[in-house]
Amino acid sequence: MNKNQVLAQKSTGIPRNWRPRIECWMGAAKVLLLAVVAIITCAYPSPAQKKNSCIECHTRLEGKIGDPARSIKDDVHLSRGLSCNDCHGGDPAQDDKVAAKDPRKGYLGRPRTADIPAFCGKCHNDASFMKKFNPALRVDQEKEYSTSVHGQLLRTGNEKVATCISCHGVHGIRAISDALSSVYPLNVAETCANCHGQAAHMAQFKIPTDQYAKYKQSVHAKALYERQDLSAPTCNDCHGNHGAAPPGVASVANVCGQCHARQAELFQASAHKVAFDNLEFGECIKCHSNHDIAAPTDELIGTGERSVCISCHSQGDKGFAAAGEMRTMIDGLLVQIEKSRGILDRAERAGMEVSRPEFELREAIDGVTHARVLIHTSSTREVDKVIGPAISVAAKTYQAGEDALAELNFRRKGLVVSLFFILFLAVLVYLKLRQIESRQPV
Repeated sequence: MNKNQVLAQKSTGIPRNWRPRIECWMGAAKVLLLAVVAIITCAYPSPAQKKNSCIECHTRLEGKIGDPARSIKDDVHLSRGLSCNDCHGGDPAQDDKVAAKDPRKGYLGRPRTADIPAFCGKCHNDASFMKKFNPALRVDQEKEYSTSVHGQLLRTGNEKVATCISCHGVHGIRAISDALSSVYPLNVAETCANCHGQAAHMAQFKIPTDQYAKYKQSVHAKALYERQDLSAPTCNDCHGNHGAAPPGVASVANVCGQCHARQAELFQASAHKVAFDNLEFGECIKCHSNHDIAAPTDELIGTGERSVCISCHSQGDKGFAAAGEMRTMIDGLLVQIEKSRGILDRAERAGMEVSRPEFELREAIDGVTHARVLIHTSSTREVDKVIGPAISVAAKTYQAGEDALAELNFRRKGLVVSLFFILFLAVLVYLKLRQIESRQPV
């Protein structure tokens, strides 16, 4: 052996004449492993390898009868290992059409509309079955659907109402978290509008069909579509999904209060609560509307043309006076905040340090927000508890701005005096030098 071979043997610890045998054994082991894998694959084929005559046949067909086989590739059920026969029964291993659709093997083609909730519910109601796929998924959707307006109408024999497949689709059902799903938050309103936006379809129910158009103009829709805030409410957040029902006069505040809890709490304790109940007004929607809810502004408060208060209150009553007073207080605070912000901005641009009063001014700005919420108490006293301290804070920050500008003015005057004094000294020095130079002999 040469030097390199000796070094290789020492590093591996394997004699050189053993290497061909080892390589032969390794090759044989690889062949044996591949054979074992092949046997296991044949004996236990994966779900994707199982024969499915349903998809094979329907894929070759055109139109509506072939579409299911083409769209099912994106279906959430297929991705979890379920296929046609798990819903429709039959035997997908059979090539013969009659054998594949054998009723004795549970085959059911297209279920009747009235049977669809139970058809989906045979799996979705079974907790032990659903735990295999999604333990967190609720198993009471069918029961909840039966309490909905849709479910109640379906029981009367009306088959123009929405069922599971109306919202979720049929063979291309996607996960709720999938942005292409018909029930993804950004798509819910469009899904509901497929029925509720069609005048001909909704004619027999005698309800408006402009809800979708109004919703698209609302502050909620702007948050959802423009800011992509998926927590912003859409149809099912207010009406429910499987248990969909319109909120009534007695429950609408509870619906709005799920998000606007503080406002709901204040209103419940206000004088308006009793009055609204007696007049059978929908608490929140009386002032804010329902589907076309606009962003609230101060114009809604007070006694101006766009005020909601004057829809019930008129000149001379206590409510009218209270509304005007609350608006006056808020406007006064806003004016003081603008004055303070303006003088602080001037001081900052001039180079003065005003970060502390600018920070303190935020407390007054927060006071405006708090006061606007307290409008729901209908109490000028409660609003003033916030407005008063906030105005004091704003006035204090204004004074800080004035002090900063006064200090700036003082510094400027001091600088002018200093420059004048320095210039005066420079002139004296110059004159003294000229005097000294004049005394020098020529």
